[in-house]
Formats: sequence, C-alpha cells, structure tokens
Amino acid sequence: MATIEQCTKALEGILGDLASSPAAKGMDRTLSCRLTDLGQVVRGRLAEGEIKDVEVVPHDAAVEPANIRLTMSSDDLLAMTDGDLEFAKAWATGRVKLEASLKDMFKLRSML
Repeated sequence: MATIEQCTKALEGILGDLASSPAAKGMDRTLSCRLTDLGQVVRGRLAEGEIKDVEVVPHDAAVEPANIRLTMSSDDLLAMTDGDLEFAKAWATGRVKLEASLKDMFKLRSML
C-alpha cells in the first residue's frame, strides 16, 4: 500500500501533464481521486492550465462531488504513474472507476 504523500505527488504529476495539454485550455473543472485502500480523497481543480487547491480529505467528508471523479487503490495509481498499468486496461477491468459528464469524458480523451 502506498502512502498518501506518494499518491498526492503521483496525482499532481498526472494532472499537471493533463493541465498542460492544449486540449485543457479554458477548462475549469474540479477533480477528485478516491483512494479506496487509504480511505482518503485527493481533491483539486484544473484551471488556467494548471492544477490548483490540492487537498486531502477523508472519503466520508461532506464535500461537494467533483466534476471529474476517479476511484482506485493507491497501488493501482502508482502502477499507472510508473507505466506498469495502462489506464484503459485498468478502467476496462474495473480497477479504476471514472465518473464525469459526457462532455468531460470527450475532453479527457482528447487530452490523453
């Protein structure tokens, strides 16, 4: 099991790469990643080509749902950032869940 610090750093790296994509221009969306084995959620905002307001909250905290929500284990997150697990394969097998509007899904697809 990875630490919350490792997961936060990994997410900031992934989301930073997405934020720098030309397809992200003009996006202002809230993002969250629920780490099932840690009982924590890493939240942030994609705006103005960067990731802002990153915070860690307990998964049962009363917060407004993010526009784009990921759910996975900490080990799967690190495996994806290390290149040992492809997002598409993890999503197709249920290891990663992605919840977002159809518009956001298409936007994310063009950013990957």
